Amino acid sequence: MSLVRVHNLAISLDGFGAGADQNLASPFGHAGMRLMEWFLPTRTFGAQQGDLTREPTPDDAFARRSFEGIGAEIMGAGKFGPPGWQDDPDWQGWWGDEPPFHSPVVVLTHRPRAPLTLGETTFHFLDAAPARALDVARELAGEADVRLGGGPTSVRSFLAEDLVDLLHVVVVPIVLGRGSQLWWGLEGLEQRFDSEAVSTPSGVTHVTFTRRPR
Repeated sequence: MSLVRVHNLAISLDGFGAGADQNLASPFGHAGMRLMEWFLPTRTFGAQQGDLTREPTPDDAFARRSFEGIGAEIMGAGKFGPPGWQDDPDWQGWWGDEPPFHSPVVVLTHRPRAPLTLGETTFHFLDAAPARALDVARELAGEADVRLGGGPTSVRSFLAEDLVDLLHVVVVPIVLGRGSQLWWGLEGLEQRFDSEAVSTPSGVTHVTFTRRPR
């Protein structure tokens, strides 16, 4: 069976994967871009912007894995748009005419709409619990893996139901104090996984949790 993988999920020292007060101008809320400053210089991000000149870095060794062997993504409503996007029939996500996914994407929302195709990406809007959403994503992915793209609230719900095979979090040395928490209610989670931590010159620590055999 295909794997469910989380990659490049940046969290603060106090466990927040997004700040409070998300809005159209601030996709990460009051955190701004501080959670993703490690990612912006990577070769992987540069390639998404059409810049193929960047050299590989230790952070890029982790960043590029998010796009290897993926056939579909699942994301929460907060990753697709700011609060209230469901009321705007013209809202098409943050990414413009060519989103970076290049695969089917299942968007979890209590107010589904018709599928949306932009470039090589088709967004499917689904009101479903994690297990059902995963069934749909696996069907769309074929034999490839499913990426669980966030945000932290969605990832937490899949972890709570033990549906995640690989979890890569990037611990960024900042304190947010408020926002969307990844770890709430997941006491003892580490007992289900083998873990490895690698710190890089950018100041972040990449922690990879790999699910032990069930």
